[in-house]
Amino acid sequence: MNFPNNIAYAAKVFPGAAFRGLSRSVSGPVQIILAVADHFEPAIDPEDGLKRVSRSEQERRLEWWREEYPKAADRWRDSEGHPFVHTYFYPAEQYDEGLVEMLADHCHSGWGETEVHLHHGIPEPDTPENARRQLCEFRDRLAYRHGCLALEEGTELPRYGFVHGNFALANSADGRFCGLDSEMKILAETGCYADFTLPTAPRHPAQTAKINSMYECALPLDKKAPQRRGVDLRVGQAPRILPLIIQGPLLAAVKRSFSMRRLVIENGAITAPNPMSLQRLSSWKQARIHVHGRPEWLFVKLHCHGMDPTQKDAVVGTAFQRFLEELTVGAESRKETLHFVTTREMVNIALAACDGKEGNPGEYRDYKFKRFKDRAGAARKIEAASIGVKG
Repeated sequence: MNFPNNIAYAAKVFPGAAFRGLSRSVSGPVQIILAVADHFEPAIDPEDGLKRVSRSEQERRLEWWREEYPKAADRWRDSEGHPFVHTYFYPAEQYDEGLVEMLADHCHSGWGETEVHLHHGIPEPDTPENARRQLCEFRDRLAYRHGCLALEEGTELPRYGFVHGNFALANSADGRFCGLDSEMKILAETGCYADFTLPTAPRHPAQTAKINSMYECALPLDKKAPQRRGVDLRVGQAPRILPLIIQGPLLAAVKRSFSMRRLVIENGAITAPNPMSLQRLSSWKQARIHVHGRPEWLFVKLHCHGMDPTQKDAVVGTAFQRFLEELTVGAESRKETLHFVTTREMVNIALAACDGKEGNPGEYRDYKFKRFKDRAGAARKIEAASIGVKG
C-alpha cells in the first residue's frame, strides 16, 4: 500500500518527530524494555502482497524459523538471562491449525508468544459482525487449542494483544483497508488489552499526530479512530480504558554512512535495508517512550515481518546477530540494563509502573496478564467454551 507524501501528512507528523529527534541524547542509567511485534505471515509473497504462497512453502518457512532462530539468538541474553524473543502476531484470516501448532511449540519452548493479527476491509469494508466473529474464533483457537494468549486473574475470557494487518486501526486510513469505525470497541469487548499497530509512518494516513507514547484512548471507543487522542500512562494512575495504545518510536534521525549524513524518519521497522544497530538504538532511546513519572524505564517496541524471505539477514542473519552481540556486550558501558520481553510482558511492566512499582522492571513481566502455562488444561477448556462468537 503506497500513499502520496502530502503536505497535510507532513504537517501532522513531522513537527513532533523533529522535536524528539533534535532533543538531547539519553545519557543516564536506563532500563530498556525491548519487544518486537512480528507481523508473522508464513503465507506472505514479497512480490505480490495480495497473493499467498503454497501451504507446503509456509510449512517449510516455519520449520526453518524454528530451527534457525534459536541458534541465532541463544548466545546473547538480557540482564536476567532471557533471550531476545519475538511476539508473533499471526493473521486470524489465515488460520491453519497445523502451522499455528508449530508456532505454538516454538513459543512454548521459550522463544516468544503468539498474538492476534487481522487483515480485513479489502476489497470491501468489513462489517462489525464479521470482524467480531473472526476475532472471537481465532482468540479461542489460540487459547484453547494451542495454549497461547493470557488470562487476567478473576476472569475466564482469554486476553490478547492486537496488530491491524493493514495499519488502518479503527478505520483510520481515510476509510480504506478496514471499514469499522467501532473496531476499538469490538477489540475491547473481545478481550484485547493493548494494540501495537502504531506507528504507521512514513506516508500512511493512519498515523496519529500523537507519537512516542503509551496511552488510553481519549475518544469514545465506538467512534472512528479513537486513538487519535489519548491520556498518557502515568505513575499513580491506573488506566481505566482498554485496549491501551502501545506505540513504537517515531522521530527524525540523522543517519550516518561513510562521509554522508541525511535526515530519515525512524519508525522502529526492522528491514533488510535498515537492520537493527547501535546507531538506531540511540534514536529509540531518544524517543523516550515511558510511563510518566518513571522516565528511567524506556519502552522500545519494534516491528518486522519475520516470514518475509527478503528480510532474513535483518531478523535472523549476520546483521541481527552482530546487533545482539554489540547490544549486550556494550550495555554496561552505555549505562543500560536490558530486558528482552514479549509485548504482553511490556504491557504488564507498564501497568506495574502505573501502580507505582519500582526497581527491576523485569520482576513484573506477569504483573496482570498471565500467560497460559498448562497447555493440557487450556485444551480441556474447549469442552466448556465453544469455538464461536462470544464476548
